[in-house]
Amino acid sequence: MRPTTWSIARGGCSTAELSQFALADARKAAIGTVRKALDRLQRCWNALNRAQTEGYKAYDEVPDELLGALQRAVGAVADDLADKPMLPGDPVLGLYWEMLRFLTLAEQMGGHALFDLSLATGYMGRQRTPASTLCIRNVVPAPHLQARHAAAHASVLFSGTLSPPQFYRDMLGLPADTRWVEVDSPFQAGQLELRVAGHISTRYRDREQSLQLIAELMAGQFARQPGNYLCFCSSFDYLQRVADTLQRLDPQLPVWRQTPSMDEDGRNAFLERFSEQGQGIGFAVLGGVFSEGVDLPGRRLIGAFVATLGLPQINPVNERMRQVMAAYFGADKGYDYTYLYPGLRKVVQAAGRVIRSEQDCGVVFLIDDRYRRSEVRALLPRWWRVQGRGESGSPGRQ
Repeated sequence: MRPTTWSIARGGCSTAELSQFALADARKAAIGTVRKALDRLQRCWNALNRAQTEGYKAYDEVPDELLGALQRAVGAVADDLADKPMLPGDPVLGLYWEMLRFLTLAEQMGGHALFDLSLATGYMGRQRTPASTLCIRNVVPAPHLQARHAAAHASVLFSGTLSPPQFYRDMLGLPADTRWVEVDSPFQAGQLELRVAGHISTRYRDREQSLQLIAELMAGQFARQPGNYLCFCSSFDYLQRVADTLQRLDPQLPVWRQTPSMDEDGRNAFLERFSEQGQGIGFAVLGGVFSEGVDLPGRRLIGAFVATLGLPQINPVNERMRQVMAAYFGADKGYDYTYLYPGLRKVVQAAGRVIRSEQDCGVVFLIDDRYRRSEVRALLPRWWRVQGRGESGSPGRQ
């Protein structure tokens, strides 16, 4: 009997969202019993919206009235489909599939998941009933995977970023006695010059003060060793501010930037700038399309700057997920499982763009004072060795 094999490239949670704007489109297209069922759903949904006084709120469970309205709407659409199939692109059909997914996760709700309602931006404070988005977030996938592991003769999970082991054991529903093997990297520490810019804080409150320091760090490294570099930032706003500061400091240094909603042609043009003879710094968002699955071997990429610890944004959704993690795994694990481990995974993936073969050499700057902490250093790959000097040209404060 062959083992079941999964390739786990990243963590994450399955979600099911229902937008009231999608419901509005479906109601416009629907007729007869389907329209009546969707109208009932609209009334039930609006009652939830009117009862909510804040923009975002998480609930212990999906209200029975909402589930009943969704089930009746799904049944009405299913009956209609039996008589006259709908074409792809039909708003009623699109909503139907989303409602089915939502109901499937709702039936499996437990302590591993949460249900929340987000009022549409700009509607708070208005007299008329606001629109909203309903969401079921499967924060911990373990309950859904445990049965799969138990039914398999063996499960083999592999990835370059399955660390720390306990986090993935917990999240993926693996037994406590699961065997764990860490294979030595084919790369050597001498291939990567790893530096920590511990004199810079990229925390939100320190962003303004960090801009000039980061720009000076990048301009200094480029002057010493011209070539192609990537700079990863935590957001598009921060990316623009750092890039603008660098261009004011050194107008002759070539700079190109990832933009929101960049299409395939734009992505290809971005990557084409990284030629063997090219020079300059490309700016990208950490966790985005250019931070993993991109191969730029040899002189196409000789270094990277990671100007963030990669931590997810602190907002009501992530804070509610942290509470779920803490309740499920223990209070001491809530922050690490929600913020620290997923953040450092993105950092390692982004920095991994520099060394893609046993012949590559390059430099990576980890820019934030928190990279000096032992608990953060412990999450970096074993073959990485931080150099003795933190910021170029001055003693490292690590």
